[in-house]
Amino acid sequence: MEMSSWVERAGKVLMKNVGRLPVVFARGEGARLYDVDGKEYIDFLSGIAVQAVGHSHPAVVAALQKQAEKIIHVSNFFCLEEQVLLAEKLAALSGLERVFFANSGAEANEAAIKLARKYGRTRMGGKYEIITAYHSFHGRTMGALAATGQPKYQEAFRPLPEGFRYAHYNDLASWEAAITPQTCAVLLELVQGEGGVIPVDPAFFHGLVTLCRQHGLLLMIDEVQTGLGRTGKFFAWEHLGVKPDIMTLAKALGGGVPIGAMLAKEEVATAFEPGDHSTTVGGGGMAFAAALANLKIIEEEKLPERAARLGAELKAEFQSWQQELPVIKEVRGWGLLLALELAIPAQPVMRSCLEQGLIINAVAPTALRLVPPLNISEADLAKGLAILKQVLKEAQ
Repeated sequence: MEMSSWVERAGKVLMKNVGRLPVVFARGEGARLYDVDGKEYIDFLSGIAVQAVGHSHPAVVAALQKQAEKIIHVSNFFCLEEQVLLAEKLAALSGLERVFFANSGAEANEAAIKLARKYGRTRMGGKYEIITAYHSFHGRTMGALAATGQPKYQEAFRPLPEGFRYAHYNDLASWEAAITPQTCAVLLELVQGEGGVIPVDPAFFHGLVTLCRQHGLLLMIDEVQTGLGRTGKFFAWEHLGVKPDIMTLAKALGGGVPIGAMLAKEEVATAFEPGDHSTTVGGGGMAFAAALANLKIIEEEKLPERAARLGAELKAEFQSWQQELPVIKEVRGWGLLLALELAIPAQPVMRSCLEQGLIINAVAPTALRLVPPLNISEADLAKGLAILKQVLKEAQ
């Protein structure tokens, strides 16, 4: 069946809650995707930073096949071997002693919000407010949406849960002013992914850490998009040398199999008691197996280091493009989480790239986001860059 037929059928049954592009994919391999008509695309979006090791990595496929034959799910009254192994692995990698598994990044952030609130209520004299950044993005469930500092996502769903205050990213005075006697925590992305790929300023971050220590606030870092090698370190906070009290993960963890994780320091995690928070599946056997396989690939292939090297090379390449392509106003980001700020609208550029066989994301009105697989081959990277450069030339 041809693409147009699939697009028509999708339009009749899928809710219109997402602005979908008129492409239906049939299969993927590494950094390449193939639509139902057989057309090939280079994927510089990676399922929005999910496919860190590429599409259908043989080791991940094998792990899923093996797990499907073994066991998929048990009640959350019990544990699975793979669940314990994954928790141990994440605790060892991060130095955060306790792990809770959910099914998505939004759910991981919901868990973090609840843990911070419970800690504030029971250990900080009833405090409950959480400060987040304007232009942040923490998810679309109600608590995570309330934490997301973007009114355009919030307006249709008010009233939202109370207890959130907002401050300007990279503006320490704004965060200091937002602290009240009821503040228990801050929640921060170290690169605002959906906000346009805006990296944190190290001086601001360290100032915020000092404020947290002065006021006894929990430091929560949302690593849903930045975690597991994307920025050139296993966790983005490693660039800054400050371990958070609470951290959230998702996206690359399952490589497309739904899973999220909320990790916390032992002392903070003890605020949760049986019945405080749970989920029926919480990733499940398939997700735990996929995550273990993904982490093994990321470690063995040294993908954080590769992301750091390729990211630096790409930044230099894009900066050299600016000589002949003044349409590029700025290059920013960490590792393989990069953005090109343009002097023109980004949507037409994204669509032209798609027509030419390159998947890229217009993350803001004038910004393109690039998040290719961390193990993308040099040949596929070069092919995608050639398409992007030609499209930018034509757009200019």
